[in-house]
Amino acid sequence: MKVLVADNLSNMGVDILKKESGIEVDVNVGLSKEDLIKIIPSYEGLIVRSATKVTADVIEAATSLKVIGRAGIGVDNIDVAAAGKKGIIVMNTPEGNIITTAEHTMALMLSMSRNIPQARSMLKDQKVWAPKKFMGKELHGKTLGIVGLGRIGSIVADRAKGFGMKILVFDPYISQEHAEKVGVETVELPDLLKRSDYISLHTPSLDGKPLLSTKEFDMVKPGIRIVNCARGNLIDDDALIEAIKSEKVAQAALDVYSKEPLSPESPLLELDEIICTPHLGASTEEAQEKVAIAVADQIIDFLKYGNIRNAVNMPSIDADTLKRIQPYLKLGEDLGLFISQLVEAPLTSVEIQYNGEVAEQRMDPITISILKGLLSRNIEGINMVNAPFIAKERDIEVKESKSSEVHEYTSTIQVTAKTKNGERSITGSVFGKGDSRVVKFDEFYFEAVLSKHMLVLNNTDVPGVIGNLGSVLGTNNINIAGFHLGRIKDGDKAVAVINIDSPPTSETIRAIRDIPSILNVHSVTL
Repeated sequence: MKVLVADNLSNMGVDILKKESGIEVDVNVGLSKEDLIKIIPSYEGLIVRSATKVTADVIEAATSLKVIGRAGIGVDNIDVAAAGKKGIIVMNTPEGNIITTAEHTMALMLSMSRNIPQARSMLKDQKVWAPKKFMGKELHGKTLGIVGLGRIGSIVADRAKGFGMKILVFDPYISQEHAEKVGVETVELPDLLKRSDYISLHTPSLDGKPLLSTKEFDMVKPGIRIVNCARGNLIDDDALIEAIKSEKVAQAALDVYSKEPLSPESPLLELDEIICTPHLGASTEEAQEKVAIAVADQIIDFLKYGNIRNAVNMPSIDADTLKRIQPYLKLGEDLGLFISQLVEAPLTSVEIQYNGEVAEQRMDPITISILKGLLSRNIEGINMVNAPFIAKERDIEVKESKSSEVHEYTSTIQVTAKTKNGERSITGSVFGKGDSRVVKFDEFYFEAVLSKHMLVLNNTDVPGVIGNLGSVLGTNNINIAGFHLGRIKDGDKAVAVINIDSPPTSETIRAIRDIPSILNVHSVTL
């Protein structure tokens, strides 16, 4: 079997592949998309880092490909959905970059606080000795706001406490008990912005929407300093530049960008208050050796023995079982993703009820897929392997129950997500050849197709609501693809799931909330 290494990989990983009998490895770095498409049909395995873009076109051409290994955590450069549809497993190596990314975060925080890049440039390039020009700030006694207390964020918190910093955390999936255990204070994002002297981002991409934009920069404590080693699109670049010019933000240190490589003409490079590094978060010898060894071992283990580890689009189960439960894995993840966008407090427990034929199948991979859906929007690097461990780490109790009784549907899965503020429940079923649908939401019975973009709203059941909603969506150029209604009795509360062709803007959501008789509305993206 042939494996193509398409990006720079530590020699330790390449040597492991070359020494394995039955595996032939080619190292071919810097291929254009066209050249990759030409040669990819010859390979069963592909290993990349972040440079090679494994697009839908590449995957379509990969007639023999069985597995893609990402030497690192992020799979943004891989079309995971296209790979999944074609039955190609995508694996990452989530453990290798954790420490080095956390350390780079601290390095940027210190460099920013003491103006190290600027002082070096003036002394070495301009030959000017100017210590007074670069008066710095101590980390000791300052408040660090961490957005996302995943594995990297937790290490940053631990290192920052060593500098005597106070830690605030915004993370919807952190319970109060877990926060107390690790010695941090949980707050909402506006409170974190107002109280922090430093902010460090450690959360996944939010569907392309910036976490920090003009609205958030207007809330910050004057003189705040920001570090981003997570995802480039978490910060609106134009808003950051304006916030620095208006002195709302004192400095920023960035290692990731919305488009990479960063253009030499980028306005981010024009401000001395912004430190830019070329995506060095994972660039240590130790980290590169770890991820190279891990990805090589995982590729060999799968190609030769059929074992799946750290898959981002498939559970670690045998092929026969996978074929039987594949539709329920998708349904479970969709239900988890759906309900995760409707709860507004940390999860305390998840209850999963399997009914009908699905209760006779192996349920643990389905439960894991539900947890993956519940956690993936807020925690970096969630996959089918680590989801249960992270749920346990965050004190989220998971309960399973099953019943072989068949009612209106041959199989249903009910997911109830509980928080300290209450609970939300959703029940789904599989129709036809794997079509996932909602058949009950909270106390409302109806059938709704699960699609990429949806609006979920509660309203008082009175005339005119649907017409006003359609008018708002039409005004904002959003097309309705499906409309599903549920109510208990005439004139009482009602619920609607609306399938739409494009995501709504925040202005559209506000306009919907202003419609009379609308009680609440959520935008849901799968």
